[in-house]
Amino acid sequence: MVEKPSKHMIITVFMAAAGYYKEAWRLPGSRAEELGGLSLVSDLARMAEAAKIDSIFFGDILSGELIRNNNINSSGLTEPISVLSALAAKTEKIGLSGTVSTQFSFPFQTARQFTGLDQLSGGRAGWNIVTSFMGAENFGLDQLPPAAERYRRADEFVDVACRLWDSWSDEAVICDRENGKWVDPDKVQPINHEGEFYKVAGPLNMRRSPQGRPVLFQAGQSPDGMKLGAKYADGIYTTQTRMEDSIGTVAQYRTLLEAEGRHPDSLKVLPGLMPILGETMKDAEDYAAELASNIDFIAGRERLAQSLNIDIRNIDLDESVPDERWVNDGTHTSRWNVFRSLAVDDGYTIRQLIEETYRAGGHRTMIGTASEIADSMIEWFENKACHGFNLTPPSMPEGMRRICQLLIPELQNRGYFREEYEGNTLRDHLGLTRPGAWDA
Repeated sequence: MVEKPSKHMIITVFMAAAGYYKEAWRLPGSRAEELGGLSLVSDLARMAEAAKIDSIFFGDILSGELIRNNNINSSGLTEPISVLSALAAKTEKIGLSGTVSTQFSFPFQTARQFTGLDQLSGGRAGWNIVTSFMGAENFGLDQLPPAAERYRRADEFVDVACRLWDSWSDEAVICDRENGKWVDPDKVQPINHEGEFYKVAGPLNMRRSPQGRPVLFQAGQSPDGMKLGAKYADGIYTTQTRMEDSIGTVAQYRTLLEAEGRHPDSLKVLPGLMPILGETMKDAEDYAAELASNIDFIAGRERLAQSLNIDIRNIDLDESVPDERWVNDGTHTSRWNVFRSLAVDDGYTIRQLIEETYRAGGHRTMIGTASEIADSMIEWFENKACHGFNLTPPSMPEGMRRICQLLIPELQNRGYFREEYEGNTLRDHLGLTRPGAWDA
């Protein structure tokens, strides 16, 4: 008899309703006409919930330039708080996570929005914390501040939001009709914060939510990003293509968590993975070929050059980027390092790098059957390279269907994923404790 694992992996799904694979919206059956509306994302969310997935996750970018270039796979067509609030009424158990930038919002506003989402959903809200790399032109800025300043702002922003969430006691609401007191004022305390970027008196004007605080996600592999994640996050989205590198990242976070006085198991590391699935290997390869059929290598070269800030105009598509052009000026993202590694260490050509940008933007891609892809996911999980995965369906709704009807059942059959939700909140799903309030 095969021994079942004692714990199952965490699985979240990136909800790029156009598909995560660039140009996937052009495929037949994509329902691209419905992008920006509720019907498509409702169907996708319910499909994911039926598969018992932990959480769906909406990204966001606050710039219109990607839209003008018809680069729509994760360009902000769907505003996260709006759509997640709508989906709270369409679903019952699945986590509802979304991006809000610390650069372009305020702690009090963001704390209220996620408290509202957590209340409306019965405790299923998650916040993906970002410092933003685009959008300055829409918020009165000529350019974004340096990364170090953005991360200082983010640190203070999240600290204030957490203190606002904790400003209400769990026993604050007494609903005393006889004496006309709905709340005990002694159980709701100001925070009186004055910092480098924010001055916030508090308390929050909304009752403490079911989870106490929403689940906090963060995606950052730079030193500043990892420090922020280790201080506040419950889950980390990473870009890892090699198991040994991901093992190292998990180990780094354990060290950082201990330095912050947190338990080393209190944070879940979730690498991105694009599974291009088929019922047979030929089916998977045919699906991969269909997805690749719309790659525009002329536009792709321009996008690659812009995203990497490297001049590649005079390099043939089937040649590699010379080592000397990979100049790290200290402003590059972790994604830049992934592409540099693919080019320098693995010898990827310009054509192959463009294919990577279209497929998964640097995240790991696997083409195969559910059994083959599950083998690799389990290997990473068992070797402590991750606590689970953030899956990026290549196309919608077909990519989601294949994940939910092929891959998830394979993981369930092997005992590596749940068959029923164990609780009602996102913290329950992820095995996280509920934080205490100011008087806990």
